[in-house]
Amino acid sequence: MRKPARRWVVKIGSSLLTNDGRGLDLPALADWSTQIAHLRAAGLDVVLVSSGAVAAGMSRLGWSVRPRELQQLQAAAAIGQMSLVQAYQDQFARHGLLAAQVLLTHDDLISRRRYLNARSTLRALLELGAVPIVNENDTVAADEIRLGDNDTLGALVANLIEAERLAILTDQQGLYDSDPRQHPEAQLIPSAQASDPRLADFAATGKGVLGRGGMATKVAAAKRAARSGAETVIVSGRQPQVLERLAAGEAIGTLLRPDDEPLAARKQWIASQLSLHGYVVVDEGAAHVLQQAGRSLLPIGVTDVQGRFVRGEVVSVRDPTGREIARGLCNYDADETRRIMRKPSDAIEETLGYVDEPELIHRDNLVLM
Repeated sequence: MRKPARRWVVKIGSSLLTNDGRGLDLPALADWSTQIAHLRAAGLDVVLVSSGAVAAGMSRLGWSVRPRELQQLQAAAAIGQMSLVQAYQDQFARHGLLAAQVLLTHDDLISRRRYLNARSTLRALLELGAVPIVNENDTVAADEIRLGDNDTLGALVANLIEAERLAILTDQQGLYDSDPRQHPEAQLIPSAQASDPRLADFAATGKGVLGRGGMATKVAAAKRAARSGAETVIVSGRQPQVLERLAAGEAIGTLLRPDDEPLAARKQWIASQLSLHGYVVVDEGAAHVLQQAGRSLLPIGVTDVQGRFVRGEVVSVRDPTGREIARGLCNYDADETRRIMRKPSDAIEETLGYVDEPELIHRDNLVLM
């Protein structure tokens, strides 16, 4: 039996926070803040991942359509973030709580040092009794290096602080077996394993006007959060007292459970990388020993190398069909890997003039995907 969730990450989507684009919904925000305050009073740690900066900025600027130009999106985020954080600060202050703004970028999570710094900061804020309010730093993030959506960010934060629960508040009741907007007979899925491959087929592909994600990103986020042992609840944020009912054990929404032992913190960081510098392709034999025997990857099992990476960077490992099966920290750079691939480990020194490690990726630095 799983222990009660004592550390939560709560993600609230843009459509909820802005009343479907009509500006910040202050009564709703006040209600969620009150519920979070009650969770804190019950001894739970809560980190809030809040969308809404761009949408709030759009409302203040009088825009009804989300712009496509990066500069306009960043400007809207900068304007909206001021309103969003001030609103949270005012509401949490009513309950004697401090609110703390934490803006993250992809670079904060791809760098091991900055990843650990972010984790330490969030943990320190929780120890101080504050409510961290996390968002992607939309004002500086470029499209090619952005995290992508706050569902993903919520899962990464759950990994960061080793939360037991990720609660994704959305405008749907949960995950259905088909898109309820198109199929009135669609059935709510009350629970499943986060790793169940059928979930990707169940997830609706449509996206809201305001947000960047859809139900598919929430399913992917649940799978990512499961790597650190967190369960994910996808539930309507418009249900009364939704957070307190979840804390009381009521079965609402869709619960996606982890089915594996949590990864070690270092491997969670490796698995969390969203942008990789390259990949290696392995033969069927190497793919089998990686997946079934938990072995290290040796150069002799590599058949192809793509990309430009340096020693110590995270690379993807793909099977002969091109499917990613693992990722890990490579002991050699891309050019060196090309020179030693298909060769036994005892030929590394003769080929390169030195030998660092006999493995291309050691099993301690490799995560199955």
